[in-house]
Amino acid sequence: MKERIFSGVQPTGNIHIGNYLAAIRQWAASQAEYDNTICIVDLHAITIPQAPQILRAKIREVAGLLFAAGIDPDRSAVFIQSHIGAHAELAWILNCFIPMGWMQRMTQFKEKSQEQREQVSVGLFDYPALMAADILLYETDLVPVGEDQKQHVELARDAAQRFNSLYGETFRVPEPIIPKVGARIMGLDDPTKKMSKSEVRAGHAIGLLDSPDEIRSKIMGATTDSRREIRFDEKRPGINNLLTIYESFSGLSRADIQERFEGKGYQILKQELADIVIESLMPLQSRYRGLVADPAHIDHLLAEGSSRVRPIAERTLAVVKDKVGLG
Repeated sequence: MKERIFSGVQPTGNIHIGNYLAAIRQWAASQAEYDNTICIVDLHAITIPQAPQILRAKIREVAGLLFAAGIDPDRSAVFIQSHIGAHAELAWILNCFIPMGWMQRMTQFKEKSQEQREQVSVGLFDYPALMAADILLYETDLVPVGEDQKQHVELARDAAQRFNSLYGETFRVPEPIIPKVGARIMGLDDPTKKMSKSEVRAGHAIGLLDSPDEIRSKIMGATTDSRREIRFDEKRPGINNLLTIYESFSGLSRADIQERFEGKGYQILKQELADIVIESLMPLQSRYRGLVADPAHIDHLLAEGSSRVRPIAERTLAVVKDKVGLG
């Protein structure tokens, strides 16, 4: 039996190269090695108000990008979270076992609630319980995450261990895995902050569906510094970020990249980086256009994904309900 990986992606904002390099490309590459379960987490998306028509369109867009990026529906189950009712049901049960103190420690809630202030919802506070349910429903072994999401996997582990200690072995305790290269791509306009789907500034992120002109413009305008040497250096976040992106797309070693740009200026680096990003994304964009030309086909693939995972989720939920005395 292959180990099972669970991954989730929100259908909000614009999927960018940070999402692709740190997550989506890794999922595609791991399909032969792992049993991949990939969830489009629309229930998580509505913790912040969404326009219904846009949300539905974004769900299809995300699905199309996943398939275009190499996720094979014959080898990986891709499905919509809200189509499996067990997610919400298990989240409520876990709510009754997760202490408030655990939730209050979640750093992402603190950050997002500061932005929203009075508009912050109970769902935004509580979504780590839903994320724990997402993971635990599928007997997940591994959860690939960025460093900033590791805390949520740790909460899922804590919830599983707490439930297991009360009711006996029920949940498999998952492990987080963090990619070594490209795991944290930073914003082009502010390389001290992670590239974000929710950021609307034009020069912040390179979207997977950006045109060649948009990609080149964003890279040429990326923040660097006043020094001349082109080297990987975390103390120089701008140039380090551009080199990390180059490394992730080219597959070259850091030593080879530094040798390639020895004695050259930032302009040359940016031009070559734009070329390699544009060239790398062209096949994905072409496949995406072919997929979205037939929305019914995408809907069919998502329905098939739901059919594959629903029995696993319902089996887990039935065991949990029996152990706590429900039904």
